[in-house]
Amino acid sequence: MSRAQTVLPSVGNGFLLMIPVVIWNLALTDQLPAGFQPKIFWKDIPAWLTYGENGSRILVFALAGLMPIRSSTKRQGVGFFSYLAGLVLYFAAWLALIYFPDSRWSTSLPGFMAPAFTPLFWLTGIGLIGESFYFNLPFRRWIFMLTAFLFVVLHCFHTYTVYDRLY
Repeated sequence: MSRAQTVLPSVGNGFLLMIPVVIWNLALTDQLPAGFQPKIFWKDIPAWLTYGENGSRILVFALAGLMPIRSSTKRQGVGFFSYLAGLVLYFAAWLALIYFPDSRWSTSLPGFMAPAFTPLFWLTGIGLIGESFYFNLPFRRWIFMLTAFLFVVLHCFHTYTVYDRLY
């Protein structure tokens, strides 16, 4: 057992890494421009996209909750860096939309979609941090990564659909 595992055997599970995002979203969604408000954002979205996006979101949260958080390998260190850098990008994407909603960036396709594609960075970080599941379930990193990627793709398609309708 490495020194890092002795000092920090497990500080919880991957769900803890989702909490800052959940708090951020709950606290600031109503500050986003009109296009991101639920009444407009979810209007006329096909059922397959709604169920696919929300289903993959639930799976990502569940899988993260099944992964203990440790910091004992180089890959996990890279994962923590990716997670933190991804959070900074994600939060910056929101802040640009909140404080500069009519800017060229916020009304451009990349700017409008930034909150949809930046989760790929912090979710990749969580996927790199995980190295096992609880309960002796067989761990395959690709299961979390593929689920996270599917969520991001569906979320981006949803956001693009809204952007296309508005602009």
